[in-house]
Amino acid sequence: MSEQVINYLSENREQLLQKLYDFLSIPSVSTDSVHKEDIKQAAAFLEKYLNDIGFEHVQQQDTGGHPLVYAEYNQAGADAPTVLFYGHYDVQPVDPIDQWKSDPFTPEVRNGRLYARGSSDDKGQVFMHLAVFEAYMKTEGKLPLNVKVCIEGEEEIGSEHLYEMLHDKKEQFGADFAVISDSGMVAQNQPTILYGLKGFTGIEINVTGPDHDLHSGMYGGAVRNPAMALTYILASMKSEEEVITVEGFYDDVEPLSEHERELIAKVEGEDYRELTGALETVSEKGYTAKEHTMARPTFEINGIFGGYQGEGTKTIIPSQAGAKITCRLVPGQDPEHIQSLLEKHVHEVAPSGVTVDVKKEKLSAKAYKVDPDHPLIRKAAKSYTEAFGKETVYVRMGGSIPVVEWIESIYNIPIVLLGFGTPDDRLHSPNESFPLDSFDKGMETLARYWDEINKK
Repeated sequence: MSEQVINYLSENREQLLQKLYDFLSIPSVSTDSVHKEDIKQAAAFLEKYLNDIGFEHVQQQDTGGHPLVYAEYNQAGADAPTVLFYGHYDVQPVDPIDQWKSDPFTPEVRNGRLYARGSSDDKGQVFMHLAVFEAYMKTEGKLPLNVKVCIEGEEEIGSEHLYEMLHDKKEQFGADFAVISDSGMVAQNQPTILYGLKGFTGIEINVTGPDHDLHSGMYGGAVRNPAMALTYILASMKSEEEVITVEGFYDDVEPLSEHERELIAKVEGEDYRELTGALETVSEKGYTAKEHTMARPTFEINGIFGGYQGEGTKTIIPSQAGAKITCRLVPGQDPEHIQSLLEKHVHEVAPSGVTVDVKKEKLSAKAYKVDPDHPLIRKAAKSYTEAFGKETVYVRMGGSIPVVEWIESIYNIPIVLLGFGTPDDRLHSPNESFPLDSFDKGMETLARYWDEINKK
């Protein structure tokens, strides 16, 4: 049945692309109040498109912030499964604007790529789903399964109101499984099953010594230097072999199975030196760089501050110093527990003569992993392979998508991450783009997947 749908998508490609251009032309930047009306326009675009496709109960729902666009399709019958499709219509700011080669809100195709803010994250991928739903309705007059649509406008500002919406409206958003396309593939035209995401948490350490900066000649050797105290604390938290030395940090880590190590080994590795300019790769003792980034927890210092930063020398003992730390977590680790372990360690190793304060990061999320052999995952892999003509690889990602953990914790349903972006898309950066290959083959993948879901 999906062949009719695929033909429709091919025959109407230019019209669909023009509609996508219209969507991308709306500067729906959620972080800036200047774009408040643009946010409303983007939500209205989705509301109209869903109505035109033939969805029911299409509405913009008030969140207390930017509106959430909701819709249902319930005509596939009680025996058909129900999928919750999640995406977001808000985008990142475009700064620095002078680094864009074309206007970020005037879509332009160059060398097989569509350049525009939101082309990959996440308007382009959201639109692909809607286009496939349109194709089904235009060719078969129905969708092969029941669908609930949840497209928010606050993902780029931490989905501030989404958890509450999902929690308070369980019946409305309830489904048998969820599908999210807000991720990517390990390489262009390399179909990729993302079956795991890392969790996230962090702390900020602030060390205070004297109540003002001191002359280092007069007070050096008599007063503890907060910057030195901070570096002592930080150096005590991870070894040269990339092993985190905070007591209890690894206690609840789910072991990396041999089967998963085999799956990871099949994934073509990145040339880290070429891509990053780093001299060499470093990873936790006993694990490869791919295994560490995908499936082992990490501890990183994101920033250090304090003392004199200007040109030349200023001979002081700074009164304060601080650091921001984040950890990517794996299944089994609880973010709040990890924060407590970090805080305890900091206070235990802090030298005398300074005051140490630990501030816990509010935005945290648990890791997510689905069984790579789950039938829904296997069907997704089959659909990917048929559409892209290449064997699908299985990966876990070092990044975090909080909504995935929220959906799992609230609804206890499997989540399928069907992403079509590529490493070259430059998400959140100037010249964001999306390969038209991914647009075409991604929609074919979705069309095939919805048919596969109905096969027993």
